[in-house]
Formats: sequence, C-alpha cells, structure tokens
Amino acid sequence: MEDKTTDQQTPMILSGIPPEALATLHGIETKKTRYKRNLIIAFAVLITFMVSTLIIIGLDFKFMVKWLPFILTGIGYTLLVSFLAISLACFLAIAGALGRLSLNPVLNSIATTYVSLIRGTPLLVQVYMWYIALPQIGKALEDLGLTGTQALFTLPAIPAGILALGVCYGAYMTETVRAGIQSIKIGQVEAAKALGMTNSQAMRRIIFPQAVRVIIPPVSNEFIAMIKDSSLVSLMGVWELSFRAIKVGRRHFQSLEMLIMAAMIYWVMCFILQLVQEKIEAHMARGDRRTS
Repeated sequence: MEDKTTDQQTPMILSGIPPEALATLHGIETKKTRYKRNLIIAFAVLITFMVSTLIIIGLDFKFMVKWLPFILTGIGYTLLVSFLAISLACFLAIAGALGRLSLNPVLNSIATTYVSLIRGTPLLVQVYMWYIALPQIGKALEDLGLTGTQALFTLPAIPAGILALGVCYGAYMTETVRAGIQSIKIGQVEAAKALGMTNSQAMRRIIFPQAVRVIIPPVSNEFIAMIKDSSLVSLMGVWELSFRAIKVGRRHFQSLEMLIMAAMIYWVMCFILQLVQEKIEAHMARGDRRTS
C-alpha cells in the first residue's frame, strides 16, 4: 500500500507543482476552452442571423455574384492609395513630431499650426481642396506672372487623393509619434549625452529605436482606418472599390446589393489587417510582458 501511494505521488513530486496549483491551472484551462467554444457558437449564430436577414429582405445574390469580380478589381486602387498615403503620413508625422518637440519657435509654430489646422477641418473638405481648389490657387499665381503654375497645381485624381489622405493622417499621427518619443525616460537622453552624443545622435541611436515599439501598433491602427477613408477618393472618379460598387448599383438600380458587397469586402480587408495588427502588437510587447 505504501509503495502504491508513493508511485502515485512521484509525478507530482517530479513536476514540482502542488496538487492545489494543478487543480487551479486545470480550472483555468477549462474556462479558456469553454470560452472559445462559446465564442465560436456566438459567431456562428450571429453570421447565421445576418445571412438570414439578407435572404429575408430579398437580395439578388445572383446579381452580386455576377459583379463580384468587377468590384474586387477595385481593391488594387484602394490598397495603392492607402499604402502610398500611409507612407507619406509616416514621413510627415516624424517631421511634425520633431517640430512639435523642437525648441526652435519657427519649427514649433509651423508644426503646431499644421496639426491644429488639419485636425480641425473635415477630411472631405481637404479632399476637395487638393482636387478642386488647388488649381484655382495655381491660376491666381499664374495671373501674377508665374507661368505654368495652374497646370502644375492641377493634380490627377489619384495623386490628389494620396496627398489628401497622407497630409490628414500625418497630422493625427504626429501626436502619436510625439507621445512615443516622450515616453522614453529622460535618463536615456542623459546617458546618451554623458557618452558624448549630440541631440540628433541620441534621437537616432537611442530614443527613436525604442519609441518605435510604442509607435508602430497605433500606426497600424491608423492604416486600417485609412483603408476605409480611401473610399473618399471615389468622389474624384477613381475606380476603386466603392466607386465601382456605386457605379454598378446606380446603373442597374440595385444599389443595396452593391453597397452591401462593398461593405463586406471592406470588412474582410480590415479584419485581416486587424489580425496582422494583433501579431505586430504581440511582437512589439514581447519584451514588456509574456504573451501566450
């Protein structure tokens, strides 16, 4: 009897975990499994409800399937505008953040005015300013003797949309970059100066590499928002996702089907990008906490 009891307790002793702790861990794993199962069931019920609703309201699914390839070809323009605009926004955000942190009153005032002006006006107005109002400025400069400015200031739809989105999101991301830089402890800067580094060297070698870990996750969130806001370039006639959906819907008087299809495509794209964002956040936070 004594040998049998000893054999049963051997795995427990070898593992080094008391029975109470094992029971607690088992309970946690059981709760996680139950939660995942219930979450899958909830999603299945929700999707079933949504599909049933679409069937009840009488959507023409054959029409949607017919035009799906045509609508999907607009994703290329959507991603092109979004990627180029977020690249411009990142550049402007870094420049704006450095200006906001600068002790130079000229640079600080320019950066502050840029952030305040862009964040204080609607994105739709900015899109029209780049596409419709900018040529008028060029004409006024040409009337003053600067020949060729009207043609220079008359932008095609895609560049105008990229500039509008990039400049707008650059202003919002400026505060993100500034907060990321200021999150680095002052001791890091003092240590860099003690080693003989200049302010620019300390920023480039010490501060900014650490701030990137804080900056990248919210920047990826801004990119997801830009994917949706890129639909505003459809107002300028760019044949991107939403423009194609609206065009087909109006022509065949079935706008509901086309708009629902466009919404679902945007949803899928943002869902995929959200998964990527979660992976990035987990990767960036691996030094701060343990992730499962």
